[in-house]
Amino acid sequence: MRKNSHAAVTNEYKIIAVDDEPGILDSLNVFLTRSGYTFVGLTDPLEAIEKVRNEHFDLMLLDFLMAPIHGDQVVEEIRKFNKDLYILLLTGHKDLAPPLDTIKRLDIQGYCEKSDKFDQLLLLIESGIKAISQMHLIKNINEELKSTYEQLESSYLETIEILRNTVEAKDPYTKGHSDRVSAYSVLIGKKLNLPEEDIKKLKIGGLFHDIGKIGIPDSILLKNDKLSDDEYSEIKNHPAIGAHILSNATIFSDVIPIIKHHHERFDGNGYPSKLSGGEIPYLARIASIADAFDAMTSRRSYRDKLPLEFVKSEFLKAKGTQFDSNIVDTFLNILDNNYDEIEQIQKI
Repeated sequence: MRKNSHAAVTNEYKIIAVDDEPGILDSLNVFLTRSGYTFVGLTDPLEAIEKVRNEHFDLMLLDFLMAPIHGDQVVEEIRKFNKDLYILLLTGHKDLAPPLDTIKRLDIQGYCEKSDKFDQLLLLIESGIKAISQMHLIKNINEELKSTYEQLESSYLETIEILRNTVEAKDPYTKGHSDRVSAYSVLIGKKLNLPEEDIKKLKIGGLFHDIGKIGIPDSILLKNDKLSDDEYSEIKNHPAIGAHILSNATIFSDVIPIIKHHHERFDGNGYPSKLSGGEIPYLARIASIADAFDAMTSRRSYRDKLPLEFVKSEFLKAKGTQFDSNIVDTFLNILDNNYDEIEQIQKI
């Protein structure tokens, strides 16, 4: 009964052995098949590389001294496309094993001296299979957690999207504004060759950068006349309000700096924290330019959209004071050489 149970577990795993001595492969075949493993034996190391490339194996038994290439060279090639294969190196004598630093560099899990008895090898194989089983378990758990996290993230995004739509319903100007700020921010980020993770943050941060306006009274938000000092002070609270709204959801932790600091100025005269220069989160510096550009190029109740050349001149004047000079230069380059992409965003 125990033997059958063992076989039920082991036959889930595939082992490939590579040795230029057919007799050793025959012995391993009998020994490992009897132990319940699915076994493949090859004498050609180059064929073995292609076999591993095209089929799934859990564990490899690999002779070190072979022709036309040695075992360490086989591992070198396999590690270029497969980082997970568990590899045990077989050596005719321990003095012929590769240096320890080579074993570590190639992530070889262990080595064993060849012997007529396979007891030690079986122990290493069983230990390796246990490690592989644990890795599979951890991978499955991570996949389940990822799926749960993605569902939770989707729920939070839907909830915040409802709030965003509420803000846009209150303020006609805001309609489409956040979508364009998001798109401009992404465009700038890509031109700056930022990693994909930062591009995602810019996209989400741009979409929700004005979410805090949900906490601003309509009498201020919808006022057509010039705001009083008190009213302006009130509306300056929206970045902090937005950051607070999203602070309870850990999935937004990476974009909160964008939401909270997109109205900071490079010279330290912005709000809400009066950060300056490098103190301002880099992605917030990008979003602030995107936000300002859309504000200047959108039609408002008290003015038409501003001419492009005037907008460019405003950015030039604000380099190093309101905005990060390097990001301004990148954005002006987009306006001069990729304006078709800007026009596509303006249709949103």
